[in-house]
Amino acid sequence: MASFWSGNSAIRHGFGQVRAAAGRLPGYAAFWLKAFSQETIDLTLRTHTGLQTRIVESPGLSLPQQDLGALVADLRTVASKTLPAGSLTYGIFSGERERLSRAIVTLIREEATGRPIAFNALSVMSVELDGEPQEVTHLGLVMVDPDVQGQGLSWVLYGLTTLVLFARDGFRPKWISNVTQVPSVFGMVCDTFSDVFPSADASARQSFAHLQLARGIMREHRAVFGVGDEAGFDETRFVITDAYTGGSDALKKTWDVAPKHRDEQYNAFCLRELDYARGDDLLQLGRVDLAGARRYLQREVPAGSMPALLAASAVLALQRLVLPLLHWLDDTRAFGTLRPRSGSSR
Repeated sequence: MASFWSGNSAIRHGFGQVRAAAGRLPGYAAFWLKAFSQETIDLTLRTHTGLQTRIVESPGLSLPQQDLGALVADLRTVASKTLPAGSLTYGIFSGERERLSRAIVTLIREEATGRPIAFNALSVMSVELDGEPQEVTHLGLVMVDPDVQGQGLSWVLYGLTTLVLFARDGFRPKWISNVTQVPSVFGMVCDTFSDVFPSADASARQSFAHLQLARGIMREHRAVFGVGDEAGFDETRFVITDAYTGGSDALKKTWDVAPKHRDEQYNAFCLRELDYARGDDLLQLGRVDLAGARRYLQREVPAGSMPALLAASAVLALQRLVLPLLHWLDDTRAFGTLRPRSGSSR
């Protein structure tokens, strides 16, 4: 009898989850329609019970001064919970429109109180690759209020925005970069994205594209991640030596306090390659593509989420049926060995 009632309870719980997921579908549909249609993204999505996530692209260009000031104040509020006041002076914390014009901010706040509790600040960098300008999305700074850590926010902070950008750009592969000394973040990048270097995977190799982009980033974009001109760069290992000298000093961690990854290979790699006393960082380069998007949906998004399953199905359908045709018919942008028609603009 007990097994009968427990079975009934499980069935009712399952139906409840399906109904709840179905109720969220209109919101998810509206989110993706806006993501595809807006020239610059400004989207709000309910990603957790009681929490709202807002994604704002290029706030330095799209927001009036009052709204921009409020956004920067929210970011500083989250940062103040973990760092000394005034300790961060680079990038988005400066409040400068020029810096914020290249940023993409993901901010999570409580619905009931409006209190900001976590954010991720991406930056878009223009770097030369094979003689042509290439956009590289830098994964940037992630901060979470210590009071809400452990509530499953990482899938939003580390992947949702890059997935939105990838989808809006027609599912074309996009380069990403990441600068970190934190093993848990290093491993997350290795697990989520494709063609990542450096990586703990023994098969990972540095390509000439990796090297070109790394050189361009270190030559022109150190300010994006708070690395001073005096910091060195090991081109063989992609290690930035003495990295915490350009405004990011308060982010420097010892090995003991740096959050570890559940897979020990990533912890061992960071411990072997980085001098934590000096303050070294790894510069990672990889790509977000369909394979990476599928891994993200399957591994990171909470299991049992109906919208996530539908999104995964859509990705597979695009990969196998629709996407090659769409890319072939679009004569305004390059696709593989095909080049845009003369006179077409990107």
